[in-house]
Amino acid sequence: MRVDARKDQIRTYYSALFRAWGPQRWWPAQSRFEMIVGAYLTQNTAWTNVEKALVNLRAARVLSVRGIRRASLAELERLIRPAGYFRQKAKRLKLFVAFLDQRHDGSLTKLFARPTEQLREELLNLHGVGPETADSILLYAGNHPVFVVDTYTRRILARHEIIHENVSYEEIRALFEQALPSLALSGIDHGDTSHEPLAAAFRGAARPPSAMSTAKRTALVQIYNEMHGLIVGVGKNYCRKSQARCDECPLQEFLPRSKDHGSGH
Repeated sequence: MRVDARKDQIRTYYSALFRAWGPQRWWPAQSRFEMIVGAYLTQNTAWTNVEKALVNLRAARVLSVRGIRRASLAELERLIRPAGYFRQKAKRLKLFVAFLDQRHDGSLTKLFARPTEQLREELLNLHGVGPETADSILLYAGNHPVFVVDTYTRRILARHEIIHENVSYEEIRALFEQALPSLALSGIDHGDTSHEPLAAAFRGAARPPSAMSTAKRTALVQIYNEMHGLIVGVGKNYCRKSQARCDECPLQEFLPRSKDHGSGH
């Protein structure tokens, strides 16, 4: 599939999913730092486990830069244990706060004032921060216009024959960042759905409104935010690794004809 056709397909997927499910309200967090902690904790675990760890951190009053700084490593490990790999993740959270203190005076505002590519490089140089974690922090906490590629993104695009399975993270990110800006320029209306019934509000991967999910953003950041959330909804509910539910998916009509719509491989 030629590049222009792939970009058109991605824009079509955005429109179809947003019509079906509306705003997804990601990232579910009450502060920028909570979002960053969540990005670390969600590595190699389900979000339900992350939520348990966040509840522990909040109850212990350490869900802040100052809190992580003063907490002992042993206490931090105990609090985030539900998220798995708790020893690694506790050390990585400590390293992030040390980096913030040493390079940006402990200020998230100063951190996110850095140019996007320079800040991305700084984050990627931190132990335990890969492209997905770095881009999640940039997009959701920093409101930087970068697209987050996850396992769901790769799986969905590969099954729809938009990409090959061995395409790099950066190639997929570049494809989305070439495809989606025109939607932001078109002035697409994300609407105010705060009045919707709960049953209508939580479609796809939608979350309850939070301070971070409802924060003011540029149009492009909002598009990237929504597209990532919509893809999570597809991957979590329909385009599963096994036993895919293609017939019920809003993207079913776009599957190549050669695919078995019922099995999704």
